[in-house]
This record gives sequence, C-alpha cells and structure tokens, in this order.
Amino acid sequence: MKHLTKILFAGALAMFSVSAFSQDLIANQAPIDKKIKSVDSLALQKQIRIEQNEFPGLDLYPEWTNNYVNYSNANIPDSYEIDLTGFYMPTPSTKITDIFGYRPRRRRSHAGLDIKVQVGDSIHAAFDGKVRVVQDQGRQGYGKYIVIRHDNGLETVYGHLSKHLVKPDQLVRAGDVIGLGGNTGRSTGSHLHFETRFLGVAINPALMFDFEKQDIVADSYTFHKNKVNEKKTSKASTNSAVASTASGNSSAYYKVKKGDSLSKIAAQQGVSVDKLCQLNNITRKSVLRPGQLLRCS
Repeated sequence: MKHLTKILFAGALAMFSVSAFSQDLIANQAPIDKKIKSVDSLALQKQIRIEQNEFPGLDLYPEWTNNYVNYSNANIPDSYEIDLTGFYMPTPSTKITDIFGYRPRRRRSHAGLDIKVQVGDSIHAAFDGKVRVVQDQGRQGYGKYIVIRHDNGLETVYGHLSKHLVKPDQLVRAGDVIGLGGNTGRSTGSHLHFETRFLGVAINPALMFDFEKQDIVADSYTFHKNKVNEKKTSKASTNSAVASTASGNSSAYYKVKKGDSLSKIAAQQGVSVDKLCQLNNITRKSVLRPGQLLRCS
C-alpha cells in the first residue's frame, strides 16, 4: 500500500513538473509570438500604405477608370468623415464668380464653384493623390479638365483649363501644378471650375474651403448620405466661412511667404519647429513653397 502511494505521488509530481515546464515554455514563447505579430503588422501596414498610394480610396471606390467623373454603382455610406488637413488651395485667387447649386437663370444645377483666374495661371492639386482623368471635351462641358482621387476619399475636378500638365495614373502631391487656367469648354470667361466629390456625389466646396481666407473651413468634413451638401449658396456666405475645427475650436494656419523658414514661422506662431513638423507631417529638411499652408495648432 505504501509502495502504491509512493508511485501515485511520484506520478503527480511528474505531471506537475511537466505542467510547470509547459507554462514556462509558453511564457517564454509569448514575447517571441508578440514580436512576430508586430513584424507581420508592420509589414502589413507597409503594404497597405503602398496600396493606398497606388490606389487612393481603394476601400471606398468600386473601380478605377480614366474615362468619366461620375459613378453609377458606388456603395455610398450613410456618413463618412473626410480629413481636410494637408490641403493646398488650387488657386490663390479669392474671387468667386459663380456659386454651387441650382441656378434658376440657366435652369440647371452647378456642381462646383467658379473661381476667377487668368489664362495661363497655375492650378494646383488640393491634396495628395493620383490623377484619374485627363480629358478634353472640346467646346462642351468642362473643356480641358482633370480629376484627382485623394487619400481622404475626396475626388477633385478642375475644369476649363488651357493646358494639362499631368497624365492619367500620375501620383501628385498637394500644391503640385497640374494645369493652367483657361476658358475652354462651356465657359463665358477665363475661370477655374472646381468641384469636390465623394463617390460621385458633388459637395459644395465652400463647406470645406474658404477661398477668401485661403484656408479650410475645418480640419474635417462629415459627409451625410441623406443630407444636402450644398449649404452656403450665396456669394457672400461662400466668401465668409469661419475657420474652425469640427468641434468648434479655431484652427491656426500660416500661409508660407517667399523667404520663410520653419524656424522663422515657428517663432512667429509661438510653436516649436518639431511641433510644426509633427502637425504637417514634414521634416526639418522639407522644402517650403510660397503659398503652402501650414497648420500651427
């Protein structure tokens, strides 16, 4: 009987030792597994960034085409927050010559804003993105126009150009010159016809851009599927949007002038150079361009 008890005790002790050894092994393995998962995650994130750069809005848009502006089969979400930081005004002009929305005198809707520019004026990409359409409709519609799809889900349209300076599928950065102002297409004078669209749905650019102040209206804009995105339809209200964040707090931006440096701007705005770099996703070695808008808070 005593012998049997010793055997059972020895067996239990052995099982406990194996269990403890297994737990130690699992404990030692955990950091390794965690590290492997971290590496896989970083690799995945890198691949996602590559795909996003190659095809902006890949998770939103049903297709990539170089042929037309609108979409007939887009699955439009009920709401979507559009990040407006990192923008660049498409033109330094502040004069709005025609507004967004229905125009009774012409009995048709106007899907964008008309901004006064001269033939040959530089037209800039509003955000980082990829050129989707470069077309010439002759004397009809947009005339010579460009469509760019951006990382934030927006597509911007630039119409009545005199010259294209980009090609389809070309990657562009915010502020790059993409074309020259003109008077092509259905136009009664030189101007830029500027549209902001989300999955083909036209949104009043004045809800996002303040051309008079050369600023954005807010850090973000929330698109609502069942909400009319065309408020602020008068020229006066179009030119008097108040800069504020989505939460209602004011946002400070600085428009770069010739001869400016990061250190000079930081001193003027009361922030550190590192903070400026962080807010604008740039480095101390980044080249500043006159007209570029920097977020300062």
